[in-house]
Amino acid sequence: MSRIGKQPVKIPAGVDLKIDNHDVRIKGPLGELFLRLHDGISADTDKVIGQVVLSVEQDRAAELSAFYGLDRALLQNCVIGVHVGYKKELEIQGTGYQAKLVGESLELQIGFCHPVLVPIPGDLEVEVPQPTQILISGIDKQRVGQLAAVIRKVKPPEPYKGKGIRYKNEEVRRKAGKQMGAGG
Repeated sequence: MSRIGKQPVKIPAGVDLKIDNHDVRIKGPLGELFLRLHDGISADTDKVIGQVVLSVEQDRAAELSAFYGLDRALLQNCVIGVHVGYKKELEIQGTGYQAKLVGESLELQIGFCHPVLVPIPGDLEVEVPQPTQILISGIDKQRVGQLAAVIRKVKPPEPYKGKGIRYKNEEVRRKAGKQMGAGG
C-alpha cells in the first residue's frame, strides 16, 4: 500500500470540503476546485480534527495501490491551492529579450523576427513586473505549471550563453565554446 496515501490531508480553517461518492468539491478563500477520485477509493472526513483520510477497497487493493497515493497528493494540492495558491516565476535572459502583457495574452520578444503571443487562460493570473520577469499564479497547481512550461518552451535557455526563458533559480548547465588557437 502507498505510504503517501495513508497520510491524512489536513484541512485548514476557511476551507470547505464536500464529498459526494467519488466526487470531492474543495472551496476556499481563493476559489473552488473539483476532484474525482478513482473508483474503489473513498474519502472520509473528520471535522473535529479537521482532516480527510482516503481508503481503498480491500479486494482491489493491489490494482489501486498506485492511484491511492496519487489521489491523496491531488487532494492535498487542491486544498493548498484554494487556501494559499500556487506561483511560478520565470526569468528572461538575453540582450533585448522582453515580455509584456497585451490584452489576454503574453507577448514575448526573444530574438525571433516576430513577437510570440502566448494566450493566458482565464483562471490564471500573469504579471510582468519587469520586462525580464514573468509571474504566474492560480489555484490549480497543474495549470500553473503547464502555462509556465509552455512559456519556457518558446525559448529554453541555451547552454553556451544561457540566453532564453528559465525558471527563477534554475541552474543551466553551461558548455565551453570552441577555443581559438592552434589550428590543425
